[in-house]
Amino acid sequence: MYRKVWNEEMEAILPDAQRHMELNKLRRQIEYVYAKSSFYQRKFKGANLTPGDVRHIEDLSHLPFTTKTELRESQEREPPFGDYLATSPESVIRVHRTSGATGKSLYTALTRNDIMQTNECGARAFWAGGLRPHHKVVHCLNYCLWMGGYTDHSNLETTGATVVPFGVRNSSQLVRVIQEAKINVISSTPSYPNYLENVVREELGIEPVELGLRLGLFGGEPALENPNFRKHVEETWGMKASNANYGMSDVLCNFSSVCDDVYQLHFLGQGALIAQLIDPSNCEDIGIKEGIRAELVLTNLDREAQPLVRYRTRDMIEVLGVGLCRCGRTGFRMKVIGRSDDMLHVKGINVFPSGIAEVITTLVPDVTGDFQIVLKHPGPYDHLDIIVEHSEGIQPEEMECLRQKIEKKIGETLTFNANVELIPTNSIPRTEMGKAIRVVKKF
Repeated sequence: MYRKVWNEEMEAILPDAQRHMELNKLRRQIEYVYAKSSFYQRKFKGANLTPGDVRHIEDLSHLPFTTKTELRESQEREPPFGDYLATSPESVIRVHRTSGATGKSLYTALTRNDIMQTNECGARAFWAGGLRPHHKVVHCLNYCLWMGGYTDHSNLETTGATVVPFGVRNSSQLVRVIQEAKINVISSTPSYPNYLENVVREELGIEPVELGLRLGLFGGEPALENPNFRKHVEETWGMKASNANYGMSDVLCNFSSVCDDVYQLHFLGQGALIAQLIDPSNCEDIGIKEGIRAELVLTNLDREAQPLVRYRTRDMIEVLGVGLCRCGRTGFRMKVIGRSDDMLHVKGINVFPSGIAEVITTLVPDVTGDFQIVLKHPGPYDHLDIIVEHSEGIQPEEMECLRQKIEKKIGETLTFNANVELIPTNSIPRTEMGKAIRVVKKF
């Protein structure tokens, strides 16, 4: 009988003990970055602060934010790792690079201790999502430089599960490998199983539910928080679909997952991260309370190579719960509602691509779930042009009715007007990491 929680000491830690631990770690980390990182020496001095000014957790709010733009500029000044590298280059034993989807790529450096901490928190998340040592999991994320490939692979292995490093592309071979090797778990983006459905039928002549997958560990894209999309995946494949891989390569690869009891992302980075919330409009701190919608800000607590302080993730979250969960974990629960830098203003309405995704996925299987917002000029907007992939089974005479149905659904749910264009399955481009490109600017 396997334990329910991977690391009960951390994941079920009580608030007073967590606060005491975090304060001790924070003081050491601030001293470390000030001593080792010229990047943070300049930032602290520019704010007229010293490590001694951080005496309490609340003092974090006095420290300057760190942004991705600053990290890019740092790596341009001192390539490849930037002047926020806080250890010797010889101590770096693994290097990843971000996709650069929203700007120039960043190089992420990891020491051996950084990797151990990454694996620990990643194992917490995958274990919460349902992975166990008796499972055989095929990992279908890009292994080429991206942290979601090799490092997530090592996170999966840390749980004791058997990991098959398949990567991306060659889906015909993938479904045969799953069948031949009797694989029962898949790790991928949540949209990938929709594409694989027809591959299974064409290559193997069976329905996806007959392939033998019993668990999906998904991340990298929104969708699974929509119960209709999740229901489609689970019924089509006969597997549990877990949102089990939320994180960011700049700070920590994976630190959040749903559990078996509540389908909400649990914060599982205790001992590795301090999470804060801010109002992106004025950058003021907001307490972590149920019902709050705010931007997530993260600070590393025990990072050696590239520790970050007050890092603005730009991810907007809604806090769904605090305190003890039925699973025994005490981290706050949340859902990601979009990015503060992706928010669009349509006739006074704040619109996130993730909100559109939730609406589109309610119309599966008439659509694949993939879509793209096409922006022809800077905002604000009086409507949005959206292209949506229709499923292969939709007949030409059904197109107009489906298009109107999508526009009506968006209008009723999100209260803005959309001009929808239907396009064939697999027409939406993806990044080399396998993520759908949601917003295209043509200006």
